[in-house]
Amino acid sequence: MKLAGLYAITPDAADSHALIERVRKAMHGTAPRGWAALQYRNKLAGAGQRAAEARALAGLCTVYGVPLIINDDVELALASGADGAHLGSHDGDLAQARARLGARLVGASCYDRLDLARRAVAAGADYVAFGSVFPSPTKPAAVRTPLAIFGQARALGVPLVAIGGITLENATEVIRAGADCVAVISALFDAPDPAARARTFAELFSTRMSPAA
Repeated sequence: MKLAGLYAITPDAADSHALIERVRKAMHGTAPRGWAALQYRNKLAGAGQRAAEARALAGLCTVYGVPLIINDDVELALASGADGAHLGSHDGDLAQARARLGARLVGASCYDRLDLARRAVAAGADYVAFGSVFPSPTKPAAVRTPLAIFGQARALGVPLVAIGGITLENATEVIRAGADCVAVISALFDAPDPAARARTFAELFSTRMSPAA
């Protein structure tokens, strides 16, 4: 599966119904064209709520034709019928996750480190994510990542996801630098019209610029 386009990450939410509806509104009339994936991440939810939300989102993503990725939890990805899992550096062994997930997608956070990305790909990652590329309201203490890393990482041969502080105003810089996907939370889900915002993000990729030399 080739990932390219909008990589949406769910916002933290205590209300499951509100969360699902925010995702539905963002996808309505825009998915699957221009969507790379939806990543489920909800740090406010307990295990039971996470399981229920993951199953609901798996069904919704099937309807809209968007791959669902579960953040930090291989077992939840398997139990919910999601299309894959995304792991950070402290979320378990990537090779073991690859073996457990079989043909499903495996993504890896690599922060500002090309060496981590190389090891992730060698362990079976289908895509790698770098960031924070800009100051992030979600993770204000996150390490900053230079845009040049996307050009350097092209040789890895897997899709590259940019994350951290990405907005409509700066997304073009990231795409020009060589990112295949832009990962966004608030820039999408806090918009007055999430579907229109999703459509605008997707359009950035329909006329994708060549990566910087």
